[in-house]
Order: sequence, then structure tokens, then C-alpha cells
Amino acid sequence: MEIVTADRWYRVRPLGDGVTHIDEPHIKPFYRCNIWHVRGRGRDLLIDSGLGVVSLRRQVAILAERPQFAVASHAHFDHIGNHHEFADRAIHAAEAPLLAHPGRSETLATLYATEEMFTSLPPGGFDGPAYEVTPAPATRILHDGDVVDLGDRHFEVFHLPGHSPGSIGLWEAASGVFFAGDTVYDGPLIDDAYHSDIPAYIRSMERLHDLPVRVVHGGHFPSFGRERFVELIETYLREKRGA
Repeated sequence: MEIVTADRWYRVRPLGDGVTHIDEPHIKPFYRCNIWHVRGRGRDLLIDSGLGVVSLRRQVAILAERPQFAVASHAHFDHIGNHHEFADRAIHAAEAPLLAHPGRSETLATLYATEEMFTSLPPGGFDGPAYEVTPAPATRILHDGDVVDLGDRHFEVFHLPGHSPGSIGLWEAASGVFFAGDTVYDGPLIDDAYHSDIPAYIRSMERLHDLPVRVVHGGHFPSFGRERFVELIETYLREKRGA
């Protein structure tokens, strides 16, 4: 398998609403985490940080320009690999212990972090059994209803357990932008991990159903609008309620 140099590892694409999409295109889509950057007046927001096999700060210029507030949508390995590179880090209280002590099994790395994730390998290759997430203890603990303040932009924290106990979304009412983490994305939703909770997932989806979103940026796969958001939620609820 081809080995890719560090300067080719990340893909950076500016979107609307002051949002930049960063991802790792050499990882297959199912495993490829969306990394989101939001420009603020007082500071910038980084949502998730990818696998951690190539430095995010060194390779993505916009992340070195200003201080970043790095929020983890949850503590699975593919979302927190580079959190240790940022001085200000946050996660929901339910998964703060995992960010500080990211065990291979607890972050799902034992199950999923294998060479099969890749279409091309990072510099030095990839040794699945040796892969570990670097500990990154949170400097701020998040709870439902908290606000992430960027100076001119304000994101409300939604605690959305189900996929994992500390899964969160970030909602900006002023713009209709919602960062959904792994709770809602346009692909196969995962509710069978060791700490997933389907009844909690159902409640989280019910809570989100009427949220007046304009655009949704999920933890995986492409972004989408309100119509698809409602469709995904209703499909999940219909399948699980009928199970």
C-alpha cells in the first residue's frame, strides 16, 4: 500500500458560515472523521481532531494562526487523536475520563484501528496493535446547556447520549448550523458499541427532531440540510421503535 507524506495527509476545504472542513482522505469514508474549524472573533473552535497519526497543528496552517478551543464530540479514537496538540480542550463530563486515559478498548481502537481503515498509509506506516491515543486531559468539562463562546459566535452544548455516553452536538441558533458528532450523520449510525444505549439514542433523536437546523455537519460523511436531517432521524426512530 502506498505511503503518503505528512504534507499530503490532510484535506482542507472552506465551506460557508465561516466553517472549514478538514479530513484525512486516505482513510476509508466509514472510518474517516470530519474535523470542523470555526473562525471566531475572540478565538477559534475545533471540533474533533482525527486519528492522530500525523500532526494536525503542523500540517493545517489555519490551526497555527490563532488559539484553538478543541472540543471532542465524544472520545472514540478516530475523533480525539490530535487533541493533545491543543492547550484548551473540552469534552462532556461523561467521557472526560476517557480523554485523560484513552484506553485502546474503551476508545474502540482495538476493534477498528487496523490497516484495513486506509487506502494509503501515513508516514512510517501503521501498526494497529501498537496504536494508542495520546492522553489529553480536558481543561474544560462540558454539560448540557453550556455555551461555547467565540466572541461573535455562540454554540449551545446538546448532550446526546446513545452512540456513546458523552456524545454531544453544538448548536448555533443564530445561523442554524448544527455540529452533530456521531449522533446524526448521513451514513450507517452506530449504536452497538460496548457503551452505546439504544433507549438513550432514541431520546436524543426525539429531542433533535424539531431543531430548526439549516445545515448539519456530522462526524462522518458529507453535510446535509434540514430535510435530510429529519429523514435520518425518523428512519432511525422507526427502525428502533419497531425492533
